[in-house]
Formats: sequence, C-alpha cells, structure tokens
Amino acid sequence: MSVARESAPTEAASNWRFPASLRRRGLAGWVLLLAVVLASAPSVEAGRMFRMTGEAATAMVTGGRSQVLDGLGAIGRQLVPLQISERREVSRIEDFDPNRLPPFSRIETVETRTERLDPETLQMKATTERTAYLVEPVGYLAHVGVKLWETLMIAFWGTLLAVLMSAPLAFFSARNLTPSPVLYGLARGIVSLLRAVPELVSALFLVVAYGFGPIAGVLALALHGAGFLGKFYAEDVEAADPKPQEALAATGANRLKVLRFAILPQVLPQYIGYTLYVLDRNFRMATVVGLVGAGGIGQELKGRFDMYNYHHVGTILVAMFATVFLIDQVSARMRRAHF
Repeated sequence: MSVARESAPTEAASNWRFPASLRRRGLAGWVLLLAVVLASAPSVEAGRMFRMTGEAATAMVTGGRSQVLDGLGAIGRQLVPLQISERREVSRIEDFDPNRLPPFSRIETVETRTERLDPETLQMKATTERTAYLVEPVGYLAHVGVKLWETLMIAFWGTLLAVLMSAPLAFFSARNLTPSPVLYGLARGIVSLLRAVPELVSALFLVVAYGFGPIAGVLALALHGAGFLGKFYAEDVEAADPKPQEALAATGANRLKVLRFAILPQVLPQYIGYTLYVLDRNFRMATVVGLVGAGGIGQELKGRFDMYNYHHVGTILVAMFATVFLIDQVSARMRRAHF
C-alpha cells in the first residue's frame, strides 16, 4: 500500500509539462511583446511619465517639491470651497417676478459708488448705483442636480436603445442561429463598425445633424453600446450548451424557439451583467459627450471650466462621484438579487 501511495505523486510529476505560455513559442511571444513595449515607450513619453511620477512619490514622502504635486495642488486649492449657492443679477433674469421667488431665495441690493464725468459741468461727480441680485442658498446645487438627472436619462435612453438595436445584431452574429453566412458577415461587420467609432467622435457628427442637446448624446451612446452588447450577446449565444438546443431542434422547433427556451435561460444572467455595466459606463460617457454639446452635466462642466469657475467645477465633480457610487451600489444589489 505504501508503494502505491508513493508512486502516484511520482507519476504525476513525470507527466507534468510547462504551461503553454512558458513553452518556446509562448516565450518568443512574450519576448516580442516586451520588444514592442520598449520600442513604443518613447512615443508615449513613458520615461518622462515614470520619472515625474517617481519624483512626485518621493516628494510626498520627503516633503519636497515636484511639478506634478505643484500642479495638482494648485488645481485642488481652487476647487474648494464648493459652490452651493447662486447669485444672479435680477435685470438679467428673463420674466423675473419679485412676487414669485424660488423657495428659500431672497433679493439682495448692493450699492456701489462711482465717479462719472458730468457733461454739463465737465467735473467728476459721485453717483450711487443700486443693483438687485437674486440669491438662492442652494441654487447652484439644485442646478447641478437637474443636469445630473438629464445625464442619467441620456445614459438610460442610450442603454435602452443599445439593447433594442443589439438584439437582432446578436441573433445574426451568432453562428448557431444565423440563417445565412452572408447575414452573419454583415451583422459582424456592423457590430465591429459600431464598436470602432468612439462615442465622442459620433457625438461630434450627431451634434451637427441634430443640434446641441441630449439627442446627440443619446444616439452616440446607443450606437457604441449596440456594438458592444451585440458582440458579447452573440459570443454568449455561441458558447451556450448545445445539448438543450439539439433536443429542442429535434422536436421541430425553429431558431426563435431555440433561442427563447434553450439559450436565453443560460445566458440571461450574463446579459443582465453586461447591460448594467453599459448603463454605468454610459453615465460616465454621457459626461464626456456633453463636452462637445451633447447635453447633460458635461456641457455645464465645460462651460464652468472655460470660465475658470473652479468652485463650480468642484461641486460638479463631487456630485458626479456621488452619483457614480450610488449607481454602482444599485447595480451590485441588482446582480446579487438575480444571481
């Protein structure tokens, strides 16, 4: 018995082989990859990046100075305190009604003394000017909330349209479902095209076509999302267990019934995960496409940044972080509830 127990590990050790990644061909691939990394490093200034990052890390430990820390510190000091209230000149508010003020707001009058040349006496004369301002204690925070809601709706509608467009693309992109090789190649080509065009690029064209606003943002996110979901939906359909499909097809079921009763129950959990990921990503990308005029909080962020209103920028960034964190928590709960 002892001989049998000792021979089993010896036999297993003798049958052990290097993993494929460590064999000669795999090793040559890793060497080639390393050569590509080293050759491409100058084009992205990798050396300068690592050097400056190292200087910043050293300065944080030793208390010294570095260009990176100085730049980040200068921006960080301008972002706080966060802008919560809003103060607007009454004369510039269209259709202003002093009897119908927003909640918790007030009118504040500011007097300024200036000296002007009297055209009759040709002497400088002191005058007092009164300017009325509408002060809203949480006005800007409420404005950011409205823009964030618009961004969420852009992401939601972009995801919804992406799911609707990707469903037929996934059907024709799956080899085990598509009725024709021509349709398979065409669907795969469309999926690749939609994924190849970034949302920001398509948003630039859509802003020209539809004008500034959320329509361009919704369509830009939907097109790219359809390419992403179409690819992964189709790959999961192709990887589904073929035995239930063969059993159902043997009873005379068509492709749609095979998809409904044999494939979807297997791939639905992955589909939910992909869709939630696209929704989360679309919210972040809705901010980016807003920078080119496609609506949402991104448009507000760019405007405030261009005017050097960094306190407003800080409020937007904090609100975006809180919203992304909330979406992530809701998505995690939905995944746990389903799986």
